Amino acid sequence: MYQALYRKYRPQTFDDVVGQQAVTQTLKNQLINHRMSHAYLFTGSRGTGKTSSAKILAKAVNCENPQDGNPCNCCAACRAIDAGSCMDVLEIDAASNNGVDNVRDLRDDAVYTPSQVKMRVYIIDEVHMLSLSAFNALLKIIEEPPEHLLFILATTELHKVPATILSRCQRFSFRRISQDDIAARLQYVAFQEDISLEPSAARVLARLADGGLRDALSLLDQCASATSGELTAERVYACLGIAGIQECGKLMACIADHDTAGALSLLNRFYAEGKDLGALLDEMACLTRDYMILKTAPQEGIGMLSGVASDQEVQELSRRFSSGELVRMMSLIQSTAAGFTRSTSRRMDAELCIVNLCRPELQLDGESLNARLTRIEDQIRSGNLAFSGKAPESNGTVSAEPAPELPEEPEPEPELVSQAPVGFWTEVAEQVRKALQPPYSGFFAPSSNSPLQGVLQGNRILLVCANDFTREMINKPEILETVGLKASAILGRKVTAVATDRTGRENTGGQMEKLLQFGRAHSDIFKIKENNE
Repeated sequence: MYQALYRKYRPQTFDDVVGQQAVTQTLKNQLINHRMSHAYLFTGSRGTGKTSSAKILAKAVNCENPQDGNPCNCCAACRAIDAGSCMDVLEIDAASNNGVDNVRDLRDDAVYTPSQVKMRVYIIDEVHMLSLSAFNALLKIIEEPPEHLLFILATTELHKVPATILSRCQRFSFRRISQDDIAARLQYVAFQEDISLEPSAARVLARLADGGLRDALSLLDQCASATSGELTAERVYACLGIAGIQECGKLMACIADHDTAGALSLLNRFYAEGKDLGALLDEMACLTRDYMILKTAPQEGIGMLSGVASDQEVQELSRRFSSGELVRMMSLIQSTAAGFTRSTSRRMDAELCIVNLCRPELQLDGESLNARLTRIEDQIRSGNLAFSGKAPESNGTVSAEPAPELPEEPEPEPELVSQAPVGFWTEVAEQVRKALQPPYSGFFAPSSNSPLQGVLQGNRILLVCANDFTREMINKPEILETVGLKASAILGRKVTAVATDRTGRENTGGQMEKLLQFGRAHSDIFKIKENNE
């Protein structure tokens, strides 16, 4: 009869347990030095080796020929425990035996000395499922057990275990197993089972397992049964009904470009191919999380990535989103995924999510407005903010009048010569940035491609603007006064600031007013504001 891989390759010694060296080494030292406790509590996420370690510990304390803290797996005691025929080592499922009567029966039986091995061992799995009265019934015997008795409790939800139980046990925390360790173990199992497993496929399975080796082995078992050839990453995606990293990356690129039609077309193809929409949202959430980490911590965040995509792919796409957009995307994806459990049409929910991700202007909530503003701020900082005569898409409320033609700006004349000392404008710009709030602070980026440069001529600092939009934004009394004060403090004499074009002219012209009129005629935001007024 075929045996599942996770059962066939269950660890038989502490040295076989993957990724839990701190726990297993401590237990081995206690066994070697005969310093065993009477009660242990193993806690951690699923599939990390809690129950396997409990069974190994039960064998080790009863083994007739222990080897460096490990059971020999050859003596009569080890063989009986492995076969499940030892009546003195009992594994109890607390989920189905959680009543006070069950614990009382256990307590009454525990006082008897073992008949087959040296110590009677009770392994209580998912101990957090016990009722409060059952925990109370267990307290006394855990606190003062007979010398022949050992309790090993295991749980995935430590916060549900009463403090009175925790204080009577030695606690060992099993961490999530790293993707590298899981992938290495999968390669070993695949070699033993004569399965041709590509390293890329092993990494995909390791990522999907989310730190649980049992889940990884179950996925490998499923995928290996579905194909007779080499198991590649693409075949893993096809077998498990997952879109895959490349396809998910294309979808995220469409969202970055606000390409609603392209994103919906991809989603429709995924749905037609039978892809799991819930898994697709999970992959999108992982990618969004990686983008957000790199956006907020460019250097330190490299080591915190989930491994869903390569570091280079994540870095390239993260630059196309603002921080506000990523926060909004994460919130929207998570709320959509959470609603799948009670949804009657997952496809419709996913489509609505994609549309909202591509078109933040369709919503006027705080997160959507913040996403749009932060995108504009990022464009201002980088100097990539551009205006075109093309009217925005109509959503039924915006006038479809043709956009007015905007006059072309004249060719810039030779730039002015500054009389300032070296580094003067860089220092002024840095101090002004700290004093102003966004979006105005974004214009004072001390770089050569900034839309604004400072030129000192006598007792005036000319704020030379690359375009009318920049000049209109910074030509405000409070901003000019701030620049003048910072420049005066640096030079030690009074300096006034004025906004000019590249020729030194101070008049602003009518270009900005025409842009504002164009915006009022074609922006749903302006129309809503006017209606409210």
